[in-house]
Amino acid sequence: MDSAKQRQNAKKFIKEWKGYEKGETQKFWISLLQDVLGIPQAVRLLDFEKQVVVDGQTKFIDAYIKPTKILIEQKGASIDLNKKYKQSGGATLTPFEQAKRYAADLGKNLYPNYIVICNFKEFQIHDMSDPNAEPVIIKLEDLPTQVYRLAFLADVEKEVTAFEQKISVEAGEIVGEIYDALLAQYANPNNPDSLKSLNKLCVRLVFCLYAEDSGLFSTHLEFHDYLRKYSADARTALIQLFKVLNTTEDKRDPYLADDLLAFPYVNGGLFADEDIEIPKITPTIVELILKKASEGFDWSLISPTIFGAVFESTLNPETRRKGGMHYTSVENIHKVIDPLFLDELKKELEAARILKVPAKKTKRLEEFRTKLGSLTFLDPACGSGNFLTETYTSLRKLENEALRELYHGMMAFGEGLNPISVHINQFYGIEINDFAVTVARTALWIAESQMMKETEDIVGQNLDFLPLKSSALIHEGNALRVDWNEVISSSRLSYIIGNPPFVGHQHRSESQKRDMDIVFGETEENTGKIDYVGAWFKKSCDFIQHTNICCGLVATNSISQGESVGALWRPLFKEGIEIIFCYETFKWISEATENANVFCVIIGFRDGRMTAIEQKRIFKKDGIVIAKNINGYLADANNVFIENRSKPRSGMPKMIKGSQPTDDGNFFFTENEYKDFIQKYPEMKPMIRQFLGAREFINDTKRYCLWLQGIPESRYKKNKEIISRLKKIAEFRKGSPTESVRKDAENSALFTQIRQPNNDYLVVPSHTGEGRKYIPIGFVPSNIICGNANMLIPTDSKYIFGILESSVHMAWMRRVAGRLKGDYRYSPMVYNEFPWEKGISDSQKKKIEECAEKILEVREKYSDWSLFDLYGSSMPLDLKKAHEDNDRAVLKAYGLTSKATEQEIVSKLFELYDKEAKEIEQEKKKEEEKSKAASKKRSGKTK
Repeated sequence: MDSAKQRQNAKKFIKEWKGYEKGETQKFWISLLQDVLGIPQAVRLLDFEKQVVVDGQTKFIDAYIKPTKILIEQKGASIDLNKKYKQSGGATLTPFEQAKRYAADLGKNLYPNYIVICNFKEFQIHDMSDPNAEPVIIKLEDLPTQVYRLAFLADVEKEVTAFEQKISVEAGEIVGEIYDALLAQYANPNNPDSLKSLNKLCVRLVFCLYAEDSGLFSTHLEFHDYLRKYSADARTALIQLFKVLNTTEDKRDPYLADDLLAFPYVNGGLFADEDIEIPKITPTIVELILKKASEGFDWSLISPTIFGAVFESTLNPETRRKGGMHYTSVENIHKVIDPLFLDELKKELEAARILKVPAKKTKRLEEFRTKLGSLTFLDPACGSGNFLTETYTSLRKLENEALRELYHGMMAFGEGLNPISVHINQFYGIEINDFAVTVARTALWIAESQMMKETEDIVGQNLDFLPLKSSALIHEGNALRVDWNEVISSSRLSYIIGNPPFVGHQHRSESQKRDMDIVFGETEENTGKIDYVGAWFKKSCDFIQHTNICCGLVATNSISQGESVGALWRPLFKEGIEIIFCYETFKWISEATENANVFCVIIGFRDGRMTAIEQKRIFKKDGIVIAKNINGYLADANNVFIENRSKPRSGMPKMIKGSQPTDDGNFFFTENEYKDFIQKYPEMKPMIRQFLGAREFINDTKRYCLWLQGIPESRYKKNKEIISRLKKIAEFRKGSPTESVRKDAENSALFTQIRQPNNDYLVVPSHTGEGRKYIPIGFVPSNIICGNANMLIPTDSKYIFGILESSVHMAWMRRVAGRLKGDYRYSPMVYNEFPWEKGISDSQKKKIEECAEKILEVREKYSDWSLFDLYGSSMPLDLKKAHEDNDRAVLKAYGLTSKATEQEIVSKLFELYDKEAKEIEQEKKKEEEKSKAASKKRSGKTK
């Protein structure tokens, strides 16, 4: 509920409750929470007359708010809240002291966060974290201006969202039961046409249940009473009802039963198909609909934004098989639509509301309403329509606020004049699933109905919702193959929004690969590393060329990391596209277990050649960064693209992957297996080496491997255990789909890829958790075999170690590296492309080396700690200080202060990278010009 509505309701509340006595406690508090604070079904949160035993006597707490642990002591209007009164046990206590006695006996789990004392004239609020402090006092007469101070009673937004989610999931479960019961009655339940009919039937039943609870039908329980009356032949009753709902009153058979003729004409296509297959409606199904779905549930309370997706997931065979329902949360939808357009619209409304001159204010508010009615939206992967539904609801809430201001100004709307400017025919969607299309349309109709009820309360008129006057324009089809101009012309569109499918590039189906080819062109070079979601970005960018359309899409974070950045964003930026806002990587909120570890970004973009955007924003976990430019890595920096070179910049030693066994585990020994083997065959000890995978490196555990490189076969061919292992390796490799591995079956004594250096080396694990500030990096002796889960650099340089283990390099890694779920995925590209500051002096290098040495010394102090422990949440203070000293030294060497933010570090590194890339390009051009000149000179001599 918006603040203006709260103030208005608070004024009504004062008039209604002034001077009431204690017997009205329950009604008073339900009304306060529900009508003033806007918490639906507030009675569910309140526990009245809660028993508590004090000094052996049973007492009753007037009210207790369960979610927020608030104890309420309510007194009559004649009671002075500061005066002591004699209790039944003989003690003399103030109302607060009385409440404290109750609180003490509630136990630890129920001990209140706040105690609120009230006498219908004022509220005394005691914060129990400091019970001796003076209470906050709010007079009832001041409630309209002080209502925000009661927000602590229940986290309104949180409670409303939780309530709507709970209600919508309950509704989905009811529909699921009805679906299963109806499915069992179909002659051929596996027939696709029967399943489509069943889906349509469920949508119609839900609409009827919603219509009778929300007042769309003539009377409450009208559908319920009709079905109960004709339950003996419920199938025929439903067929006749659906036909009536699709027929205007003037064209109906006048001889139909009066209870049928009483139903309104619905329109909108929901009941248009008279050929849907309806099975036998058994008494059990009738009872389920009447008792559980109609009498036992209030459908008017559902959130169409959430319920549409829950409904679609419940009835979609694919999601039912996966065993979970999921939807884009309202919170995540607003991460897209708020910065894209809603924040600015709210500011515009507020600017109109504070105008003092009535005529100017009215004109500005009417212009605002007209603007709202002119905006158009497309979700090209709309699913069950939750983005469109939430956007529609948000715009209608703004319009209702504008109407409230106008209505207070005594603006009159004429008879039959609809004061609503925002309609669902401003909202367009494309969706490949036919059932989701139907659900999306229905969700928008429900949202329209709910918002119309709010408008009726504001303008004091009854507004006819039925017959449906506008259509939800959801187009069924494959969005990547449909011409979007056939859905809505780009010249009429305002915004593109949505959450396209999450499919990794390696998991695309053949049909999805074809979709990518159609959008990008049939070049694997263009699409090979881009996730499926990238096709929606590309198609959106093509669609918005030379328009003012702004887009906001959710995507897997891969499109802003690693090699896919250049593949996707380089051509888009060349076409004039610019990123106007983004959310850095965050974990997707979903009810689906299969999506539990999806990490996403949100990116807003437009054609940058059109009207300039004043501010570009990067939304981070710890705040908002105002950026000059947002590049493909979602950094405030120039549009630089990191290459994937085979050699590092600035002449540094090359980074490579560790050696790869491809052995199905047959090269390896646990520590105990190694000891047993050596005890049994001591002569074989030189053939077994310690092996270091990422797990062993970080957790300081030991594993061993056969290492037969350079060892003649004659030395081990008589050892049955070794020969048995090599035979298993050969068989495993023969079954590989990779030709080179199959060839290596003949050489089963060796790893398939050997990259072991002859000297000591620096190890960087390929994967590390996102919670670590520093990747654990360390030196390893050459006699330990490095596995392919690590990267290695053959060097003992403390300077290189100091740079790589610094906050500067970590900032680069976090921006450039790919990800595996939430973990960072370090690759040679991160190291090879890292911009080394060329201007670092010898003294600065020496300082970095000293700091690096100190880090290693401190690690030695904790030799019984693993790197996992050292670099976890409880990093020892002296190690933390050693790292901070190293960070300061590296930052200074890069010309940055010790207080530089990660965003500033990244901007500096991209600047250095861009500068070096341009220098390399200039050098190449000079070389090419020299070569051409030399060639021309040789050609002249030949003549």
